[in-house]
Amino acid sequence: MSVPGEPPGQWEGVSRPLPELPEDVDDVFPDGAGATITPYRDGPLIVRGEFRLLDQDGGEIDPGRRTIALCRCGKSGLKPFCDGSHKRSGFSAPSTPSRPRPAQIVREGLGEA
Repeated sequence: MSVPGEPPGQWEGVSRPLPELPEDVDDVFPDGAGATITPYRDGPLIVRGEFRLLDQDGGEIDPGRRTIALCRCGKSGLKPFCDGSHKRSGFSAPSTPSRPRPAQIVREGLGEA
């Protein structure tokens, strides 16, 4: 990924903060409809339903359909979409988390889950 005004490779592998969500983000799907996101074992994230896909600057990316596959391996030539490169690269990832998220541990410790 290159960033305008930065030397090539400057931001490679660096996490950047997500853009702030618009104030009306809860009004995007007022009837309660939304998306289902399913991580596929050793593959992409499958997104189904009503959703908006935004770049880091808040610009909308047209997915072209209601079900898309998002790259998890980082090898796709069509990022953020999956192009099947995970199969050739030997990408490996489970479908479920290998450990609980920290917030989940805190909730369970408080007896909230």
